[in-house]
Amino acid sequence: MKKGFVYLVGAGPGDPELITVKALRALEEADVIVYDFLANSILLDKYSCEKIYVGKSGSNHTLTQDEINQLIIDKALEGKTVTRLKGGDPFIFGRGGEEAEELVDAGIAFAVVPGISSFYSAPAYAGIPVTHRDHANALEVITGHRRADGSDDDDVNFPEYDSDRTYAFLMGMKNLGHITASLIETKNFPPDTPVGIITWGTRPQQRVATGTLKTIVKEVEKAGLTPPAIILVGTVVTLREKLRWFDNMPLFGKRIVVTRTRKQASKISQKLMRLGAEVIEFPTIEIVPEKDMSGLVRALDKADAYDWLVLTSQNAVEIFFDELLKSGQDVRALGNLKVAVIGPATGNELINYGLIPDIVPEKYVAEGLLAAFDDCDLKNKKILLPCSAEARPVLAEGLAARGAEVDRIHIYGTALPEGKTEEEIEMVGNADYITFASSSTVSNFFKIIPDVKAKIASIGPVTSAKVKELGFDVAIEAEEYTIDGIVEAVIADCVKPL
Repeated sequence: MKKGFVYLVGAGPGDPELITVKALRALEEADVIVYDFLANSILLDKYSCEKIYVGKSGSNHTLTQDEINQLIIDKALEGKTVTRLKGGDPFIFGRGGEEAEELVDAGIAFAVVPGISSFYSAPAYAGIPVTHRDHANALEVITGHRRADGSDDDDVNFPEYDSDRTYAFLMGMKNLGHITASLIETKNFPPDTPVGIITWGTRPQQRVATGTLKTIVKEVEKAGLTPPAIILVGTVVTLREKLRWFDNMPLFGKRIVVTRTRKQASKISQKLMRLGAEVIEFPTIEIVPEKDMSGLVRALDKADAYDWLVLTSQNAVEIFFDELLKSGQDVRALGNLKVAVIGPATGNELINYGLIPDIVPEKYVAEGLLAAFDDCDLKNKKILLPCSAEARPVLAEGLAARGAEVDRIHIYGTALPEGKTEEEIEMVGNADYITFASSSTVSNFFKIIPDVKAKIASIGPVTSAKVKELGFDVAIEAEEYTIDGIVEAVIADCVKPL
């Protein structure tokens, strides 16, 4: 059998946007992803290949390093492309060099994809530049613990003191007291040398404590910080209060649940994460196209007989145009039609197919779309309304009441996704906010989780009505009934005066 190929890939420090383009390509090509404790699992969600967790945290190892090496080799010998995903950079205190040696000895081809390392990115997110003309013209990086298989005489390779240098200790949190004492007592570091500790750097869970070599142990205990952490020593730490930015973001540290479909969640998730939130994607609906599309096919065959096409969701747009193309037609078949959409998100989806909507209402609900037709003569006009089987009848009935002949054709429905784990449900239970962008997401969410303590954020009045119907309070309702509107409403709630 032909041997496979191995990518040794740096996943970056934790923020899922701090991964390289080449690393993403290696993930896309993988038959198997072998990933570590510090590789953000969000990076893996979109891939359906085999995924094997081999994380090592403190003394808790799923596999020994020798077993990890053999696993990678075995998978490659099966002819598979293996992406070995490691936190930070694979060659910086990451055992990547040892894994590469094993691959060479086994005759397996490999490539190294460097990653952003935590020793400079975590301080950057904490507002601490590791070099600065007024503070440090050099940087020294040190592993903060001894080899597990070393002798009793092995110790940290402590640096010599230089006031113009920054020192970064990786993986030294459990050794913090020994490190600080040794720097003072054996390397003559001034006891008042500034120290910063950054845990879970670049993630919404990031926490920072500052002090001096003499006080930092107590500061860490007071703050309750735990590994993984970067220990930064040097006067650059004093810039933290002036330059901190990440933990000053409006949603920093807030745990926010997104209930949209997996495909649609990315837009709101990215917006929330870029504002500092920890996002939990917990899809409560799955879009299911109707098995029988004969009604839509018949309508498309006589498309030129319609005066209006009305589309009420991005899903409707996508499924409608999929069927249009399957029928052997394209947008030219709609040349005689005017098009109305329920809101800007649906309109933007329509533009992707080469059509600009004629009507986008001021209020992005069925009632708002009906009001937008007030200036149109709909008497005896034929309207094609492809929509969800669960859509409210308000729009079809309102158009018919204005004299139109409405063909409401169900082209999709929603289903409850399966496979929610206890861990996911527990994370949702500890959330600060839960966002709902449709009444379907509300109904299905409470079928999975019957009660919540988090604040509920709704996209608009129809969704809010469903929340209230089920006996829950709506803490936040978007003024503009869009994803941007939900985000703005959550921000306003987070930053409002106490």
